[in-house]
Amino acid sequence: MKKRGRIIAFLLIVLIFAGTISTTVTGISKKINLGLDLQGGFEILYEVEPVDKSQEVDRTLLEATVQTLNDRVNRLGISETVIDIEGEDRIRVQLAGVEDQETAREMLSTSALLSFRDVNDKELLAGSDIKEGSAKQDFDPNTNKPMVTLQLKDANKFGQATTEVLNMGAPNNLLVIWMDFQEGDSFEEEVQKADPKFISAPSVSEPLHTTNVQITGNFTVEEAQRLADIINAGSLPVHMTELYSTSVGAQFGEKALNQTVFAGIIGISIIFLFMIIVYRFPGFIAGINVAIYIYLILLVFQLMNGVLTLPGIAALILGVGMAVDANVLTFERIKEELRQGKSVVASFKAGGKNSLVTILDANITTMLAAAVLFIFGTSSIKGFATMLIVSILVSFLTAVYGTRLLLGLWVNSGFLTKRKSWFGVKKEQIHDISSNKEVDPTIFNHRVDIVKHRKKIFMTTIIITIIGTISLLFFKLNPGIDFTSGSRVEVLSDTSLTTIEIEEDLQELGLEAKSIVLSGENSEIAVIRYDSVLADQDITTMKNYFTDKYVHEPSISVVSPIVGQELVKNAIYALAIASIGMVIYVTLRFEFFFAITAIITLLHDVFFMLVIFSITRIEFDVTIVAAILTIVGYAINNTIVVFDRIRENIRAKNKRIKSSKELAKIINDSLIQTFMRSINTTITTLIAVFAFLILGAQSIFGFAIALVTGLIAGAYSSLFLASQLWLAWRGNKLKNKPIDFRKKKRVEGPQV
Repeated sequence: MKKRGRIIAFLLIVLIFAGTISTTVTGISKKINLGLDLQGGFEILYEVEPVDKSQEVDRTLLEATVQTLNDRVNRLGISETVIDIEGEDRIRVQLAGVEDQETAREMLSTSALLSFRDVNDKELLAGSDIKEGSAKQDFDPNTNKPMVTLQLKDANKFGQATTEVLNMGAPNNLLVIWMDFQEGDSFEEEVQKADPKFISAPSVSEPLHTTNVQITGNFTVEEAQRLADIINAGSLPVHMTELYSTSVGAQFGEKALNQTVFAGIIGISIIFLFMIIVYRFPGFIAGINVAIYIYLILLVFQLMNGVLTLPGIAALILGVGMAVDANVLTFERIKEELRQGKSVVASFKAGGKNSLVTILDANITTMLAAAVLFIFGTSSIKGFATMLIVSILVSFLTAVYGTRLLLGLWVNSGFLTKRKSWFGVKKEQIHDISSNKEVDPTIFNHRVDIVKHRKKIFMTTIIITIIGTISLLFFKLNPGIDFTSGSRVEVLSDTSLTTIEIEEDLQELGLEAKSIVLSGENSEIAVIRYDSVLADQDITTMKNYFTDKYVHEPSISVVSPIVGQELVKNAIYALAIASIGMVIYVTLRFEFFFAITAIITLLHDVFFMLVIFSITRIEFDVTIVAAILTIVGYAINNTIVVFDRIRENIRAKNKRIKSSKELAKIINDSLIQTFMRSINTTITTLIAVFAFLILGAQSIFGFAIALVTGLIAGAYSSLFLASQLWLAWRGNKLKNKPIDFRKKKRVEGPQV
């Protein structure tokens, strides 16, 4: 009964989770905030300068500006707005799900410094003379045209101002109403233009001692209402200069979301199938835990009020790969114990115990890379890093404790005692444990000497490195807008586009581009590049033109040189800090020689990612930096697994290692023992990434290419390069400095 009770407990746990997930996952997913790239909207980075030049930009001034911006956004009825202070003089605004981007953009950037002046530009009344919240949209009783009414605080002051204007005599008796008058502006010049900067300039025929003021002009109802809203929201205490902006049409976001979710479902389904084929019953258990992992990720992210972006979904799926990796580590160790002839219960306990420290080391190093990404990343990269950190933590819990709990119920029930084949171990692979004969590890029942070929491996790596260096020197990288500054426009059509067609469109607008690249399955997307920053008026013109012609609103990104330079600097900082953090951690957990070798192999992986981007000419943007840092964490994950097995095998000898020949055998055994784990982990993660590459949104194509390259390079370096370099370096120092890991103790794993 006790044994049967464990199986019943397993079924109850699965049914409870299945019921909970099926009834709540839809509600949770709907509550998750979607980023700009998934529902449209825009993001702008402003540089702040005080209106009063004698004033300094301090925290108080920035907070007052953010409050005013929030008031304006609230009047637009936009929810889930993110307005953050960055550095000492910058504010980043993110508005997702905005239908009328231009109205929102204008409302944000307008300083709303209302002033009443004479024709000589002398200020007579300022915005501070207006009663707060008094502006309203109304209609002129004489012409029935839209206008704005407001109230002044002091009727006498308005009387003095109108008297002064009246005394100037016709035709100069005009009260000029300005919004955001700046030094250098002139009524004399603006009045000659078809679209002057001032709002209106009514003539004064008599002194007006009143607090009621009407602002008339050639307004539409919407324009009059917007002007009233801006005045009521209050004037900004600063001038804001746009340094960076990106806008995504709603159609782009919806299409990207659908493609990415579909790619994720296909990728995860194939991973489930792969795990069941390779690991049989434990693979099925892993599939259950991965489903629970995905549910918990969505729940935690929703409770954190996080913003989900395309890279964030990619991080979630990448987390699936890491969750599977932890399971693979455990399952491979269980299979290894079973092949030695141990019982199912003993193999389960030993496999869980031996894999725990390896899983911890591997996850912590990836966490370091994710933390650096979060610190130095911009909005979408921060979202990716947040999702990656949450994924690592949740995957650890579900893989280490969840899988062991569920599998442990079956193991301890006794049902699997005589069913070792359910773990993917064939009968002929199981050795007689009573013989006490040491069994050399094999790959597919073949003994392979990987270490013997290290000179060939070194030579191959050197040759490829030389070719890659030549490629980088001649072809260089194709930097995206993030690193070069300028403007990038993405036009979406329901039908195929041609370069000639887009060129003709741009000629009609008078906005000829530096380059035009077609993408998408049927060339339905045109990517237009400018090496200069488009003016606000040009952005509006372009949006209106392409929206009218192709129905879909284009996505536009603008980056100033300052932001591009900072992105490069932050990327270098991020890589340097991640490397230093990993050197320190690996040195503390292993030894300094391990750490330096790991960093060399990391540089090898990053180098080949850069080479691929150089050869393919794919745009290298800030999301690629995120991919590189992810691979930095993921690749060292693989290397740590190999190093951990080397350390374990050295410790098992219970003596100091003084012979390079003996060390070579230990390393070769360790590589064979971890070979299938490394291959299976890489395959499962590649399945998810290939799903994004083939089925995912065009905007993460480069991101997926970077991950594919990094995963393949990482598998090669961890299995064939890292340990061989360590052997060549450390083996030469054995006479003076033997290896001794005997004093270090392993952490006991959780028992079920």
